Amino acid sequence: MKLTILGGGGVRMPAFVRAVLANPESAFSEICLFEPDQVRRATTGRLAVEIAAALGQPGVVTLTADPEQACTAADYVFSAIRVGGDRGRVIDERVARKRGIVGQETTGPGGCAMALRTIPVVMSYCELLSRLSPGAVLINFTNPAGLITQAISAQGRVTAIGVCDTPAGVIADIASFVDSAGLAVTDGWQAGYAGLNHLGWVCSFVADGQELIPGLLARFEEMQRFDHAFGAFDADLVRHVAAIPTEYLYYYYDAARYLDSVSRAGSTRGEDVLALNQELLTGIGRAFTGGDVQAAWSAYAELLGVRHDTYMRTDTEGDSGQDAARAARSAHVAPAIGEAKLGGYEGLALRVIDGLAGRQPGQLIVNIPNDGCLNFLEPDDIVEVAATVDQSGVHTVPAPALPKSAQALVLAVKDYERGIVSAALTGDADLAAVALAEHPLVPGITAARALLADYIESHGEHLAYLS
Repeated sequence: MKLTILGGGGVRMPAFVRAVLANPESAFSEICLFEPDQVRRATTGRLAVEIAAALGQPGVVTLTADPEQACTAADYVFSAIRVGGDRGRVIDERVARKRGIVGQETTGPGGCAMALRTIPVVMSYCELLSRLSPGAVLINFTNPAGLITQAISAQGRVTAIGVCDTPAGVIADIASFVDSAGLAVTDGWQAGYAGLNHLGWVCSFVADGQELIPGLLARFEEMQRFDHAFGAFDADLVRHVAAIPTEYLYYYYDAARYLDSVSRAGSTRGEDVLALNQELLTGIGRAFTGGDVQAAWSAYAELLGVRHDTYMRTDTEGDSGQDAARAARSAHVAPAIGEAKLGGYEGLALRVIDGLAGRQPGQLIVNIPNDGCLNFLEPDDIVEVAATVDQSGVHTVPAPALPKSAQALVLAVKDYERGIVSAALTGDADLAAVALAEHPLVPGITAARALLADYIESHGEHLAYLS
């Protein structure tokens, strides 16, 4: 079987390749990494190729800049592209910030700009796949994941499943607190989650036959002290909502704090990531010049770890936290390639593949057509819910009822998403502005038109198709 990875600038691709190759049940005879950028082919691409040799599978990973070669005879395709690269993200965030609006890469205006320049490129890959690998399943991690999956579904050429490790991460954090606080006698629990990508809530958490959400909400300040992942939220607001939000709800629930934090930090998260990724690519190149694949892996793993450890710190705390993260990482030797732990991002993608292949069927949270799961949305709307994943496909399971305030946000954002997909597929700039005006973080049509004009000018060729 052939796995194609549409990397397109994703620095996490070597970690994903390592995870696939380290999986004893992996049945891929070829992993084809598509990377159009020459610098990344020589750094992260080369690292992925040499990881295969280090794990005793030389020749399994191939590297190409030709999309037709990558898309030919693929069984599974993993998409994590970034059109415009890290500099595109910086533009997305700066344009919104200068107008006093949240500038996050996947949410609000930033997510809109990212989607508008990404959808045409993803559609071109889907057209290739429908011609060269008509039976392939596309696993989409390209952000904004739900919106991009909505576009792929609307085009109708490729079977696609959107994935994001955010929901599983929040549920794992809740489970850790429940365990540490002695709130469950056994290790068994069941969580109920529903929403859209980067707009979801844990509405139920049952252990020992008891619903724990009311008690967890009452102790939310304790949860915040236990894990900083909950620290971005106002406890009284979370109790009023009556469900535990995933971290991206922060941008909706406390936009003023975000703007203040980024102002105090003096940079956006996008600027932090741009600098980290440039350092990472330079470090890999230097390591290959003076050492072997393990040296390159160590340089890569350390900086990828710093990026992980500082996730959302700039946006929530007004400080990237890089100094502390670098000190903590440098105090430990990076594990050998074969000993590295499987991350949430890679692990979820592999579980989807293993489920569809029948090796490990199970229930996962994915982005797929609603099909009546959330009864206030249309059947073909892409939603983020639990589903069974097995050889017969992916099928939604009953979702918990969302609180009314959550439903209102989901309805507004989904209407915005539908409009952005239509605008991207037709090249209609006016429709894009109207859709953006419907987003809860955008203060009306005048602001939306100004934002879109700035994005079209700043992104140049990537948004030139809009008229």
